[in-house]
Amino acid sequence: MTAALTQPVSRAFTEPAADGYVLGGFEWRHPDHDPTRAVVIINAATSVRCTYYSRFADYLFSHGLDVMLFDYRGIGASRTGSLRGFDASWSDWGALDFEALLKRAQRHCPGQPIDVVGHSFGGCAAGLAASGPVIRHVVTVGAQFAHWRDYACAQRWHMLAKWHGVMPLLTRVCGYFPGKRLGWLEDTPAGVVKDWCNLSTRYERLPSARKLAALPFSSITAKTLAISLSDDPFGTVAAIERLLSYFSASPRTHLRITPQEIDEEAIGHFAFFHSRFESTLWPIALQWLRHGELAAGMPGRVISRQP
Repeated sequence: MTAALTQPVSRAFTEPAADGYVLGGFEWRHPDHDPTRAVVIINAATSVRCTYYSRFADYLFSHGLDVMLFDYRGIGASRTGSLRGFDASWSDWGALDFEALLKRAQRHCPGQPIDVVGHSFGGCAAGLAASGPVIRHVVTVGAQFAHWRDYACAQRWHMLAKWHGVMPLLTRVCGYFPGKRLGWLEDTPAGVVKDWCNLSTRYERLPSARKLAALPFSSITAKTLAISLSDDPFGTVAAIERLLSYFSASPRTHLRITPQEIDEEAIGHFAFFHSRFESTLWPIALQWLRHGELAAGMPGRVISRQP
């Protein structure tokens, strides 16, 4: 099936999490039920609206997959009002919100394989849901949990000042991070900022992670591809490998790509999901989602592979 044969159509949905919080999202569903067709859940980066990934969702749908996008609580379609005093954290986004989407996929697409694409923190969220063992394949892009020592050396001090200095200071003043007014991110709950700005090198030492009785990462057995871009200041080799180490029961591969390998000047942390990469980068993710392996001739260099 190709993009020329299918016109992607999405529809909005709401889905309650286990604590009753109602999440908003969008889904692309084929009319016929096919137990061999995967349903792909896309986990967004921190405080990025899920609609940012709509064109990538169109692409996956046009190649025969069902797709679900959703906003974490407090963001986009899952925001219900002021974030001042709103209690939400990274662990809530994974253990409650992503978990709700996994349950929705099982309920609405019974018997279909469930795959996940996680961008930035979205890759971390993939390891925080109790239902994680149902996941078949995972593709992460620039996925890490923002430990400042892992930032690219050339930008490290600027990023430390911006994300670990200015961001928490404004959050204390406002009761949430007013990222939208600054053009940095969507407005962000204070608990998420607290997690981001923590100086620990271990996810389980973050403030919100202590709420979890046990981190579910090690229960996930999905074949996992971590894609990193050489000009992504967040997604350095150290950052990607740090998160990958949590998926200890998963066969996992780290593929690192330079812009020059696809005749581009830059890709960075966000541009993988821009439609200009439909013919160069997106097929890498599609191939892994379909088959759990890399195709010959794909760009990039395998940094690590754990069977």
